[in-house]
Amino acid sequence: MPNAYISGTGFYVPPKVVTNDLLSKEYGIDTTHEWIVQRTGIEERRFAEEGVGTSDLAVPAARQAIERAGLTPRDLDMIIFATLSPDHAFPGSGVYLQQKLGLCDGDSPKFVPALDVRNQCSGFLYSLTVASSMVQAGTAKHVLVVGAETHSAALDLSAKGRTVASLFGDGAGAVVVSATDEDRGIRGTYLGADGRFADVLSQRVWDIKKRPFVKLDENGVGQVPPDDLWARMDGKQVFRNAVERMIGVLMQACADQGLTRDDIDLFFFHQANLRINQYIAQQIGITEDKLVSNIQRYGNTTAATIPILLAEAEQSGRLKRGMKVAMVAFGSGFTWGAAIVDW
Repeated sequence: MPNAYISGTGFYVPPKVVTNDLLSKEYGIDTTHEWIVQRTGIEERRFAEEGVGTSDLAVPAARQAIERAGLTPRDLDMIIFATLSPDHAFPGSGVYLQQKLGLCDGDSPKFVPALDVRNQCSGFLYSLTVASSMVQAGTAKHVLVVGAETHSAALDLSAKGRTVASLFGDGAGAVVVSATDEDRGIRGTYLGADGRFADVLSQRVWDIKKRPFVKLDENGVGQVPPDDLWARMDGKQVFRNAVERMIGVLMQACADQGLTRDDIDLFFFHQANLRINQYIAQQIGITEDKLVSNIQRYGNTTAATIPILLAEAEQSGRLKRGMKVAMVAFGSGFTWGAAIVDW
């Protein structure tokens, strides 16, 4: 059975930088730079321009990962696309990415399977699990895994929405998971979920139980109540459960692999809140030099945070061949996951 390893990484963030001060001055959110930094550690984020969708952000990240893997798009055997902000309700963004990578073009198109994963902040690790399983089973040799988000189109940029809107940014990260006979790669992935908290962090634009699922006015125009249009979050519940679950799944992963925290060279935590990650690191005893962060510059890009972290760390030389790394995420659902990788 072949091992599955990450052969290439890539990322892309839109050029528009939105600082905390701009959130207040340009968008009218009742907040300050100090308020946001104190609670989240975020100093700025990126917003895509109108007309740019989630699959558009994914294209340069995917191309970079494919190139760094020494491949072309036609070498791919599968695309897995993790996002909570797809281009449309359906179809999934994976098929749009397939088309934009040119796989459907020419006399010999390659119609590789495309799968979307809707597990929010844990989406990348769930997708990585599927990709590594496909490779280890011999079903695929090269799988493109993308996490991409366009949050800026669906944020409540008002005084009422500041707690959620100040957290999120746009961006895309990608990895190629490939087969190898070498003794390296993805050693194990560990996933979990607790549906009792499904409504604690949610966005319910429609309710499929209703007929029609979106209320219509007298002119037949859909009407979505503001409380359902925007994401809602109980921050205290999220913080408490994130700490518990991220520590728990990380400890489970290390124990299963016969590792201690000292055996891990770098930790890649989902970038939801710098204060959460710092608290977890303190509780476990992870030194600051081993904790990789970029939330200060990009905010929370949900499914894209970990692949962006990996790409930046590798391209800067911080993440090197032979390192042992741990990835951990927690998100809406609640869902969570961890992975141990020999880079």
